[in-house]
Amino acid sequence: MTEPIDVVLIGGGIMSATLGTMLRQLEPEWDIRIYERLSDVALESSNPWNNAGTGHAALCELNYTPERPDGSIEITNAVKVNEQFQVSRQFWSYLVGKGLLPEPSAFLTATPHMSLVWGEANVEYLRKRFEALKDHPLFAGMEYSDDPAVIRQWAPLVIPGRAKAQPIAATRMAAGTDVDFGALTKLLMNGLVASGATLHVEHSVTGIRRTKDGLWKLRMRQEVGTTPVEVTARFVFVGAGGHALPLLQKSGIKEIRGFGGFPVSGQWLRTDNPAVVAKHHAKVYGKASVGAPPMSVPHLDTRVVDGRPSLLFGPYAGFTPKFLKTGSWFDLFGSIRWHNLVPMLQVGLKNFDLVKYLVGELLASRSQKLDALREFYPGADGDDWYQRTAGQRVQIIKNIPGKGGTLQFGTEVVAMVPSYGRHVSDDPALAAELLESTAATLAIAR
Repeated sequence: MTEPIDVVLIGGGIMSATLGTMLRQLEPEWDIRIYERLSDVALESSNPWNNAGTGHAALCELNYTPERPDGSIEITNAVKVNEQFQVSRQFWSYLVGKGLLPEPSAFLTATPHMSLVWGEANVEYLRKRFEALKDHPLFAGMEYSDDPAVIRQWAPLVIPGRAKAQPIAATRMAAGTDVDFGALTKLLMNGLVASGATLHVEHSVTGIRRTKDGLWKLRMRQEVGTTPVEVTARFVFVGAGGHALPLLQKSGIKEIRGFGGFPVSGQWLRTDNPAVVAKHHAKVYGKASVGAPPMSVPHLDTRVVDGRPSLLFGPYAGFTPKFLKTGSWFDLFGSIRWHNLVPMLQVGLKNFDLVKYLVGELLASRSQKLDALREFYPGADGDDWYQRTAGQRVQIIKNIPGKGGTLQFGTEVVAMVPSYGRHVSDDPALAAELLESTAATLAIAR
């Protein structure tokens, strides 16, 4: 009988690349294999043009600091998210120190993070947010200004053309970054392969089931050729973005019962005009529209990919039933089960504002999209900007006791409790801490 594989990683994105790299440090002798359905790694959500590269450090994302009913600002989630990102940076620094990653400039660029709001109520909110965060060590160095002249120095494009009487305010963290997760994924994957891991591209996993002896049997299809493939593994990680839900449903683990997914697509406006790009060096986030999901918070971003800067604005949310950008039009309908139907219906009834927002986004014309851009950058010339499709996201639907079906934004770990004794390392808490530091939707079947 063929010896089972120690670790199978499904999906060739930043999640599998990160976990695989951690496990290689903890268990250098383990056999690790990665299976990706596309022709290369980092072609879905980890692709630099499919995300904003902010890293989600909570320096500028206002949805992490909601206003309480009494008017005070809740910062717990912002602190948690920032702590997680700092752990990610520590891990990258460790890999650079070990020679397992090149200099950080290969995937990370220093880029200030800003929040920008206008209108009296929003200005007051941002001032209170600044007061709540400025003395916390993780947000040391945050600056606040409601002076248009100062804001113009920080971000020259956002002030000219505004009404002089318009109340406006901004915060700035000079210590922000732009992360090229595509480059980082490829560098980590290259390191894994060099250390003995095996990467199989154009392999689609079609089935996962647990055997009587506690192992995992995986079936997959090669995209080139017709020969089916079957492998047996001790540990399986499903880091396949939106496709994780249907794969975990196929695994039959009871922990996935009640989970559903709501897909949200997006589009960017992008410019590569050097004269425009040279005048903006920051990631500038605003406030979300009523009903908008956090991934649709408007922002004007500097992006640096392959050493070349560009500007992105958006994203403009939309809807498609696909769970991946390269997925199937039947993904959403195929994910419906008897155990998640009620939570999905409850979410639909509770989130009418979201449905209304998405319909409005779908019907928006190019001129309306440019109007949204000009709220940030009043002098924007439409001829400088072209449209491109962003990555596909699947928001988690889960059944919470006492609340029913709830739409959840952020990371969700679904784990099957192991019933056999094979240790990941002498320090599993380290692996858990580093795993939780990443900022993308994932699921684990073990």
